[in-house]
Amino acid sequence: MDGIMFDSPEISVPPTASWLVRIPAIFEGILPEILASVDAVSTKRLGQEFYWIRTPGPEAIRHSDSGIFVRWNLPIEHAWPCQPAKVDGFIEKAAQTLKAKFADRGPQGVFVGALHPTSPDRYFRRLAANLRGRLVLLFPDLPAKTVEEQEPDRETLFVLLGKEGLYAGMATPRAANGFYPGGSRYIAQHEPDTISRAGAKIAEALHYLRLHRAPLAAGSHWLELGACPGGMTSELLARGQRVTAIDRAALDTRLAGRAELIFVQDDVARFVPPTGQSYDALLDDMNGPPEESIAQVIRLSRFLREGGLIVFTLKVPRVESIGEPLALLRETIDTAGRSGLRLTAKTHLTYNRHEFTLFFERC
Repeated sequence: MDGIMFDSPEISVPPTASWLVRIPAIFEGILPEILASVDAVSTKRLGQEFYWIRTPGPEAIRHSDSGIFVRWNLPIEHAWPCQPAKVDGFIEKAAQTLKAKFADRGPQGVFVGALHPTSPDRYFRRLAANLRGRLVLLFPDLPAKTVEEQEPDRETLFVLLGKEGLYAGMATPRAANGFYPGGSRYIAQHEPDTISRAGAKIAEALHYLRLHRAPLAAGSHWLELGACPGGMTSELLARGQRVTAIDRAALDTRLAGRAELIFVQDDVARFVPPTGQSYDALLDDMNGPPEESIAQVIRLSRFLREGGLIVFTLKVPRVESIGEPLALLRETIDTAGRSGLRLTAKTHLTYNRHEFTLFFERC
């Protein structure tokens, strides 16, 4: 950890309390509150949304309610603040150092990402790919050759790099809050048949959910509330799922005639499933007051099979402090819990805006 620089170098805390956290840009206005809520005593910005913090209580990042503002986190166990483009032999030097520090710990996989993942400059994405290629040769017995092969509860070596340098550590994907370095799986949104960005949101949500439970089987039946215009509906159908979609407005005409789709054009509040009908999962991305949305979810959750999945988008007012959204979050979770819905996970997805994604199961 030699050479590490922080904004407040006079503060002395153990190196093990050095963390890389990712806080979405949409929360930029309340960044000081978020950092204070996770006990950050010094901060250095890295990349677009990443912050190198020191904290005497890193458990707050992962276990407090305010941790929902932190999309991804990693203990920094190796840091090389440098300008990689100006370092001769950067890839080989970095790879050999990472091997020396982490090989004996037996990571399940090694994955490298960029601190500026959406930058139009592809240099660091190419550098990340080249570094990972070299690391795979130096770690020849990795059981997880691809991101999708990782086990949620087995440690991975994650590496992020950019013009600010290289930062690495080991954590389980579940503890870090994502399978990818940085926590995001980017979903294409500009294909000719894309109906709306909501399709990318449910795709990312289902990938994230693999941190916490097995995916639903093909042919599972979803009840989707507030489905218009059909971005999420389309994505679910593409994944081999069946969907009953409810909305007062019409779905996109490209969904007409789909064999695995039942569309009911009606107000969600008036909808009652046919006698004897049950569902494997319920999806709610409705706009409007969150209290009304969770009430409809609770009402219709009795038609879920035991252990049935609920994916709920909690819409929050424009975030001007952490207090109001956290109070709404706690109230929503408590309300659902009193009605037999167990919280499985909660997060802010890459494709969320002023909203959080909550996952429940019917007890």
